[in-house]
Amino acid sequence: MAVSSLGAGSGLDLNGILTSLMQVEQQPLLALQKKEASFQARISALGSLKGALSSLQTAAQGFIPATGQTASDKYASFKASLVDTTIGTATASTGAVAGSYSLEVTALAKAQRLTTTAGLNTIATGGTLKIELGTLSGTSPALTYAADGARELNITIANGATIEQVRDAINAAATDGRVSATVITGTAGKQLVLTSGKTGLGNVMKLSGVTGLDFNPAGSGSGALSQAAANGGQAPSDAAFKLNGIAATSSTNTVTGALDGVTLSLLKETTTATTLTVTKDSTTSLTGSINGFIKSFNDAAKAMKDLGYYDAGTKKAGALQGDSALRGAQSQVRSLLQTTAGGSSAYQTLSDIGIALQTDGTLKLDSSKLTKAVEADYAGVTALVSKVGTAFKDGIEGLAGTSGTITAATDSTNRLIKELGKRQTALLDRLEQVESRYRKQFSALDSLVASMNKTSSYLTQQLANLPGASSN
Repeated sequence: MAVSSLGAGSGLDLNGILTSLMQVEQQPLLALQKKEASFQARISALGSLKGALSSLQTAAQGFIPATGQTASDKYASFKASLVDTTIGTATASTGAVAGSYSLEVTALAKAQRLTTTAGLNTIATGGTLKIELGTLSGTSPALTYAADGARELNITIANGATIEQVRDAINAAATDGRVSATVITGTAGKQLVLTSGKTGLGNVMKLSGVTGLDFNPAGSGSGALSQAAANGGQAPSDAAFKLNGIAATSSTNTVTGALDGVTLSLLKETTTATTLTVTKDSTTSLTGSINGFIKSFNDAAKAMKDLGYYDAGTKKAGALQGDSALRGAQSQVRSLLQTTAGGSSAYQTLSDIGIALQTDGTLKLDSSKLTKAVEADYAGVTALVSKVGTAFKDGIEGLAGTSGTITAATDSTNRLIKELGKRQTALLDRLEQVESRYRKQFSALDSLVASMNKTSSYLTQQLANLPGASSN
């Protein structure tokens, strides 16, 4: 029966009475819904707490050296520079040794370049062109060539092939770039130019099998092709340089391994030496890590304060005010700040190196105190922050990790929400039954009152019609 039909026969406000009764019946359901909302708010707040602590954990992990790395090495950074920057550039990494070195570049690494005679437009007699790559050693005219069979190319050249067709055939075969070919048109005519894909004496070309396209680098170098500069060619060479007067070579102009931890990029040959300086900076990286940790700590401290605040004047409170999970996290984080380095260093706690806890629960860095500590005992300071990093990593894992207390609190709250959902479903079923019962009862009442009203009207009419009844 529709709600609007109740009371139609009796004239009673049965719809209003039913609504009032159901509002009373729904109070337990509303209480459960309110409780669920508070649990959902707790879930959200615990997620915010977990996120803030995870960010702090990540920052703390930045204090921990990599496997096989010491705490001191972690923060050591090196810079390398050349006085004459036209000669080249230099970079330094872990393993470098601070100091000054003289650098003289006597030769740059060059890739071999072979050219045909100008005006040679076609190859009269073709065949199989063999292009070998290998190593050239010794001095002219007694140069020795050793081919690397793994890099050999065999290319079919047709009779009467143009140098453009030769170019295309070589490039199609050398897809890995070990050799490249191009055609240059100059005032004297066209020239086929072949260039080795890499610099140095370990990437020298030898060509055979086709007349007009042959070159043998051994001896003093011979063949129809030329590497003479006057013909547009270029002889291969290794980079040659001196460090502190010690001669060294490199197959490329990017030099690694000549000086520990230093990479040189050579740009120009020179007849005079320039100075290479390598410096060590142990403070910048360490200070950066400490500042990052302090920022993350302060962000986490603010998040915890906001979640747990209570304003007695406004009666407003944070989502986790008085929550045991929040109190446990705050207590744990504060205790982690007391981590000690151990050992004999005078710098045992964060406060010893200028990292102090403020009255508002945040950290503040005394940069001057940190600098003095680093200058006095760099190894001790790095050992301390490494210990702190490990302590925070493990401590926060116990809070925000998969088996942490915050995760456990979240899981238990989710279980409560699930249980509340079941109870609400049961209450909704019960409310439907109660409302249905009330409707049946009110419908019967409506019919009864309507019948009584009808009987009353009939009797009133009959009495009015009796003899002697006064109409007034």
